Amino acid sequence: MPSFFLLSVPCILVAWMLLASSSSSPDEEKLIRVLVLLPKDNSYLFSLARVKPAIEYAVRSQQENGTCLPGYRFEVIYEDSECGNRALFSLVDLVALKQQKPDLLLGPVCEYAAAPVARLASHWNLPMISAGALATGFSTKTGEYSHLTRVSPAYSKMGEMFLALFRHHKWSRATLLYSDNNQERNCYFTMEGVHVVFQEEAFPMAVHSFDESGRYLDLDEIVRSIQAGERVVIMCASGDTIRNIMLAAHRQGMTNGDYAFFNIELFNSSSYGNGSWKRGDKHDLEAKQAYSSLQTVTLLRTVKPEFERFSMEVKSSVQKQGLNEDDYINMFVEGFHDAILLYALALREVLKYGFSKKDGDKIVHQTRNRTYEGIAGQVSIDANGDRYGDFSVIAMTNPEAGTQEVIGDYYGKQGRFEIRSNVKYPWGPGKLRIDENRVLEHTNNTPCKSCGLGESAVTGIVVGALLGAGLLMAFYFFRKKYRITIERRSQQEECNVGKHRQLREDSIRSHFSAA
Repeated sequence: MPSFFLLSVPCILVAWMLLASSSSSPDEEKLIRVLVLLPKDNSYLFSLARVKPAIEYAVRSQQENGTCLPGYRFEVIYEDSECGNRALFSLVDLVALKQQKPDLLLGPVCEYAAAPVARLASHWNLPMISAGALATGFSTKTGEYSHLTRVSPAYSKMGEMFLALFRHHKWSRATLLYSDNNQERNCYFTMEGVHVVFQEEAFPMAVHSFDESGRYLDLDEIVRSIQAGERVVIMCASGDTIRNIMLAAHRQGMTNGDYAFFNIELFNSSSYGNGSWKRGDKHDLEAKQAYSSLQTVTLLRTVKPEFERFSMEVKSSVQKQGLNEDDYINMFVEGFHDAILLYALALREVLKYGFSKKDGDKIVHQTRNRTYEGIAGQVSIDANGDRYGDFSVIAMTNPEAGTQEVIGDYYGKQGRFEIRSNVKYPWGPGKLRIDENRVLEHTNNTPCKSCGLGESAVTGIVVGALLGAGLLMAFYFFRKKYRITIERRSQQEECNVGKHRQLREDSIRSHFSAA
């Protein structure tokens, strides 16, 4: 009897706790608990200090409006994700230890932090909306990522934009060049999105990566990798690294129309791919000349009166926390603001049909195939729960002054790329001489400022001609004796080259197979 009593007491307590947690008061029914999982580390563009003011702005707007969810109020809980396992632990602790199951998850952004949280959100039927988790692996929503909605364009949307751009120019080959430090890997995942889309179209690609976080960056090696690849080059790296690559390419005579360079500016932030050539140093003139062959791809920017007020308020809040920088507003800040709006719209639709905030799958369904007005413009979510990507292409329209303007726009929902009619397109007929049928070996190592042949160059040509004549004469006299040997060697070399080419293609195809 005592043993039975001892066993019964814990069971009764557990059952009582479960009943207590399952029953909710009327106030609890009207409370929307939001768990935000973002890093405190301000080295991230999506740190809590940067994003929190935007979320609070959206929550305050919803509650002041009162027409979308009358009677409901938001309770926002902020937890440090550390861009790692801490995000998952915070969610589990909130539910298991504090008995506070969230109604909505915002974040994480980092791919390796978002994956386990998204799996658990699907298992617990919790809507998860993020301005991150943009890697291609999250595109499959039928299984473990079924409850994830992305309010920023996934990297695959960038790939769709480049596909439309390539079709406009009638290109079908590309070199992908990117920085990869094996931590955040933003450029890696960006190029993966482009690679997947191009691979589906069977576009030949050369893929090269480098680590710009080290002390020394071998620009000569990077230029050689470009010369060995395709003539249309898509790059993703920091703004300073892009500038150094363009300077190195310019000094090799690669900015005269034989190559087309594209620079990806990620997240509407100057931290990645700042397209400006000007730094106020001795290389500005050279950089201005080099950037005439560079176009920058960025998110389409729109300006609304409310956006200006939002920007000023966010800037003020961020500055109070000791952050003084140029980029107060970026894709993540805008995205998490719009995430609150999207959830409110979806919940309102669910409530109309007699369901509640606990019906997570119904709420997730209402976030799909939806277009609404975000803080910076129209937001459209596709049937897969991913935002359509609208992008702009910026180019130098006045080489003398170094003026850069938006020359074209891509509209993701329509899948259409359009050149703006009010600007002069810098790569018009005759400007580019890209031959996609062959890859020419570029051997001009002479700086652009000296276009003639020097004395040493003439001497080299004469010596080379004499040596060549001697070799031809030797070959003529001994060709009969070594003809069979030469033919056998040629066959063997052709076989080896074929094997090497196949190995290289297999390596490129599997380059993005695993993160």
